[in-house]
Amino acid sequence: MPRKGMRSLCFSPETPSFRRSVSPPLITTLSSSHRRGLSESTVEQTIDAAAILFAKWNVERPSHARVNSLFYESKTEAMNFIRSINDLHKIMYFLANNRGSSSEKLSQAQRLLQIAMKRLQKEFYQILSMNRAHLDPESVSSSTRSSRTSTQSSFSDYYYDASPDNEIRAVGDSISEVEKVSFMAMSDLKLIADCMIACGYAKECVQIYTAIRKSIIDEGIYKLGIEKLRSSRINKMEWDVLNLKIKDWLEAMKISMRKLFTGERILCDFVFSSSDSMREWCFSEITKEAAVSLFGFPEAVAKAKKSPPEKIFSLLAMYTAISDNRQEIETIFSFESSSAVRSQVLNSLTRLNESVRSLLSDFESTIKKDSFKSVVPGGGFHPLTIYSTKYLTSLADYSSILTGIISDWPTPVKTSPPESYFYSPVSVASPASAISVRISRLMLLLLCKLDSKAKRYKDDAVSYLFLANNLQYVISMVHKSNLHYLLGEEWIVKHEARVIQFADKYERLAFGAIFASLPKNPTAPMKPAEAKECFRKFNVSFEAAYWKQISCVVPDSKLRDQIKASIGRKLVAVYSKFFDCQKSTIGDEKSITLFIRFYPEDVGNYLSDLFIRKIGPGSSPSSSS
Repeated sequence: MPRKGMRSLCFSPETPSFRRSVSPPLITTLSSSHRRGLSESTVEQTIDAAAILFAKWNVERPSHARVNSLFYESKTEAMNFIRSINDLHKIMYFLANNRGSSSEKLSQAQRLLQIAMKRLQKEFYQILSMNRAHLDPESVSSSTRSSRTSTQSSFSDYYYDASPDNEIRAVGDSISEVEKVSFMAMSDLKLIADCMIACGYAKECVQIYTAIRKSIIDEGIYKLGIEKLRSSRINKMEWDVLNLKIKDWLEAMKISMRKLFTGERILCDFVFSSSDSMREWCFSEITKEAAVSLFGFPEAVAKAKKSPPEKIFSLLAMYTAISDNRQEIETIFSFESSSAVRSQVLNSLTRLNESVRSLLSDFESTIKKDSFKSVVPGGGFHPLTIYSTKYLTSLADYSSILTGIISDWPTPVKTSPPESYFYSPVSVASPASAISVRISRLMLLLLCKLDSKAKRYKDDAVSYLFLANNLQYVISMVHKSNLHYLLGEEWIVKHEARVIQFADKYERLAFGAIFASLPKNPTAPMKPAEAKECFRKFNVSFEAAYWKQISCVVPDSKLRDQIKASIGRKLVAVYSKFFDCQKSTIGDEKSITLFIRFYPEDVGNYLSDLFIRKIGPGSSPSSSS
């Protein structure tokens, strides 16, 4: 048992988490014959040498030692200082376990050890404070990687078996100047920590370390824009303000995981590698508060007021950021004392999961309950089509994340779609993923809603053009997004066929009267009266159709060209043959001017005006020049 008045040579009993036995100095493992071999003169020489060196660096004396740094001024003397402490520590164990030893010598050694520990505490503080820039997470990570690959010597070998200058030269070939400084600072910290722990000053060591390093982590989190926010405060924020905070959080997440917490764990593990319990306690004390604030932000956002369905993408971005780093988080915060951090991560994921599902349901309701009653002029794109398709396109970018979120979420009972949409968008032959089924259902709801909106047009032809336009928009968005992979090629082919069907129906209804005004055989001989009647009917039907369809639009250039080409083949070609054969039948020039209002090239020109712009005043179909 240590003698009365001697400091415990293990961890302080006031800190339960540090109650861990420490291997005694080498002298305690020697045989009794070797212990007796330590003469009184050796003990005195060791104590005297320590007294001289420790007095030089006594922090309580009014000398240069109060302001200078031992490790900065002379690395060699710093090594001798540590070695002298270790030798003194061995002597203390010898004296404590030898009944015939002088208690006065033991007390003197204890006083000297206290002087040395005060100096080490100051050195430890100075190294941590003066090297904040060189002990930043990025420098720590890079210097550790470089030092591992550039030297085979351990740090203990470095201090006891190698020259500092030689070691730096060995490492210097492969690491930068900043990494060298970081490497040396970490080495000094580890050396001091090992010495203080071995001498029973673990509590003082970790108090200094955690105070300084925690301030660095807290400052880093603050600079990244992370603050602890309650849901009640978030509820009062405008969405634009909150969205900016979410963007800041996403960037903070990247930096924190890549540098802040990773570097701190590396530094903590390195400095306190001699004690598992100390490195765990220190890392937890330093990072827990900051980590809980960082990982707790998504939960606070998810618990706040309900947001519009389109805000789901900010939640998905946060969910993705946590999920992508989940394994690394588990590794960095693997200690039992960091369980609060892991729990917070799980809580945030759970809350985000619930909110995403809720917003998906809201989006479905938005489609079903869309109350836009006005018809879109000219059969163009409906606002619901643009909004919903862009929404689904963005959802498809998160397909892998969404698959996990909705994998165990039951799909609502299907409503009966119109007969024209009755086939399944997803092939029954091959099982589809949960997200594919969900996206297909939402797409089906959209198309059914558009079908009901098309019925509001008084002109049936325009209602089919409306369906063709909107379905074509959907398909084009599917083609150039991840929806292509979720819905599949079969879905695209089937719906492209639907666009053609809608366009054909529009064409027949809009231009059917013109087609009917021309004879089935345009080159067959006709009487003048019959020819005049055909031209008259054509003039009337063409002008009526033109005026009716001039306000229609086909925004998609490919579909617009297809419709024009189809009409041109059926109308211009037939009319040209009829015109060439029957022009002379009409009679003289006056009769031609009276009955033939459109030449074939005029018909083609007027058709080219369709679907792209509205006609201005005075630009009406007229007789040829």
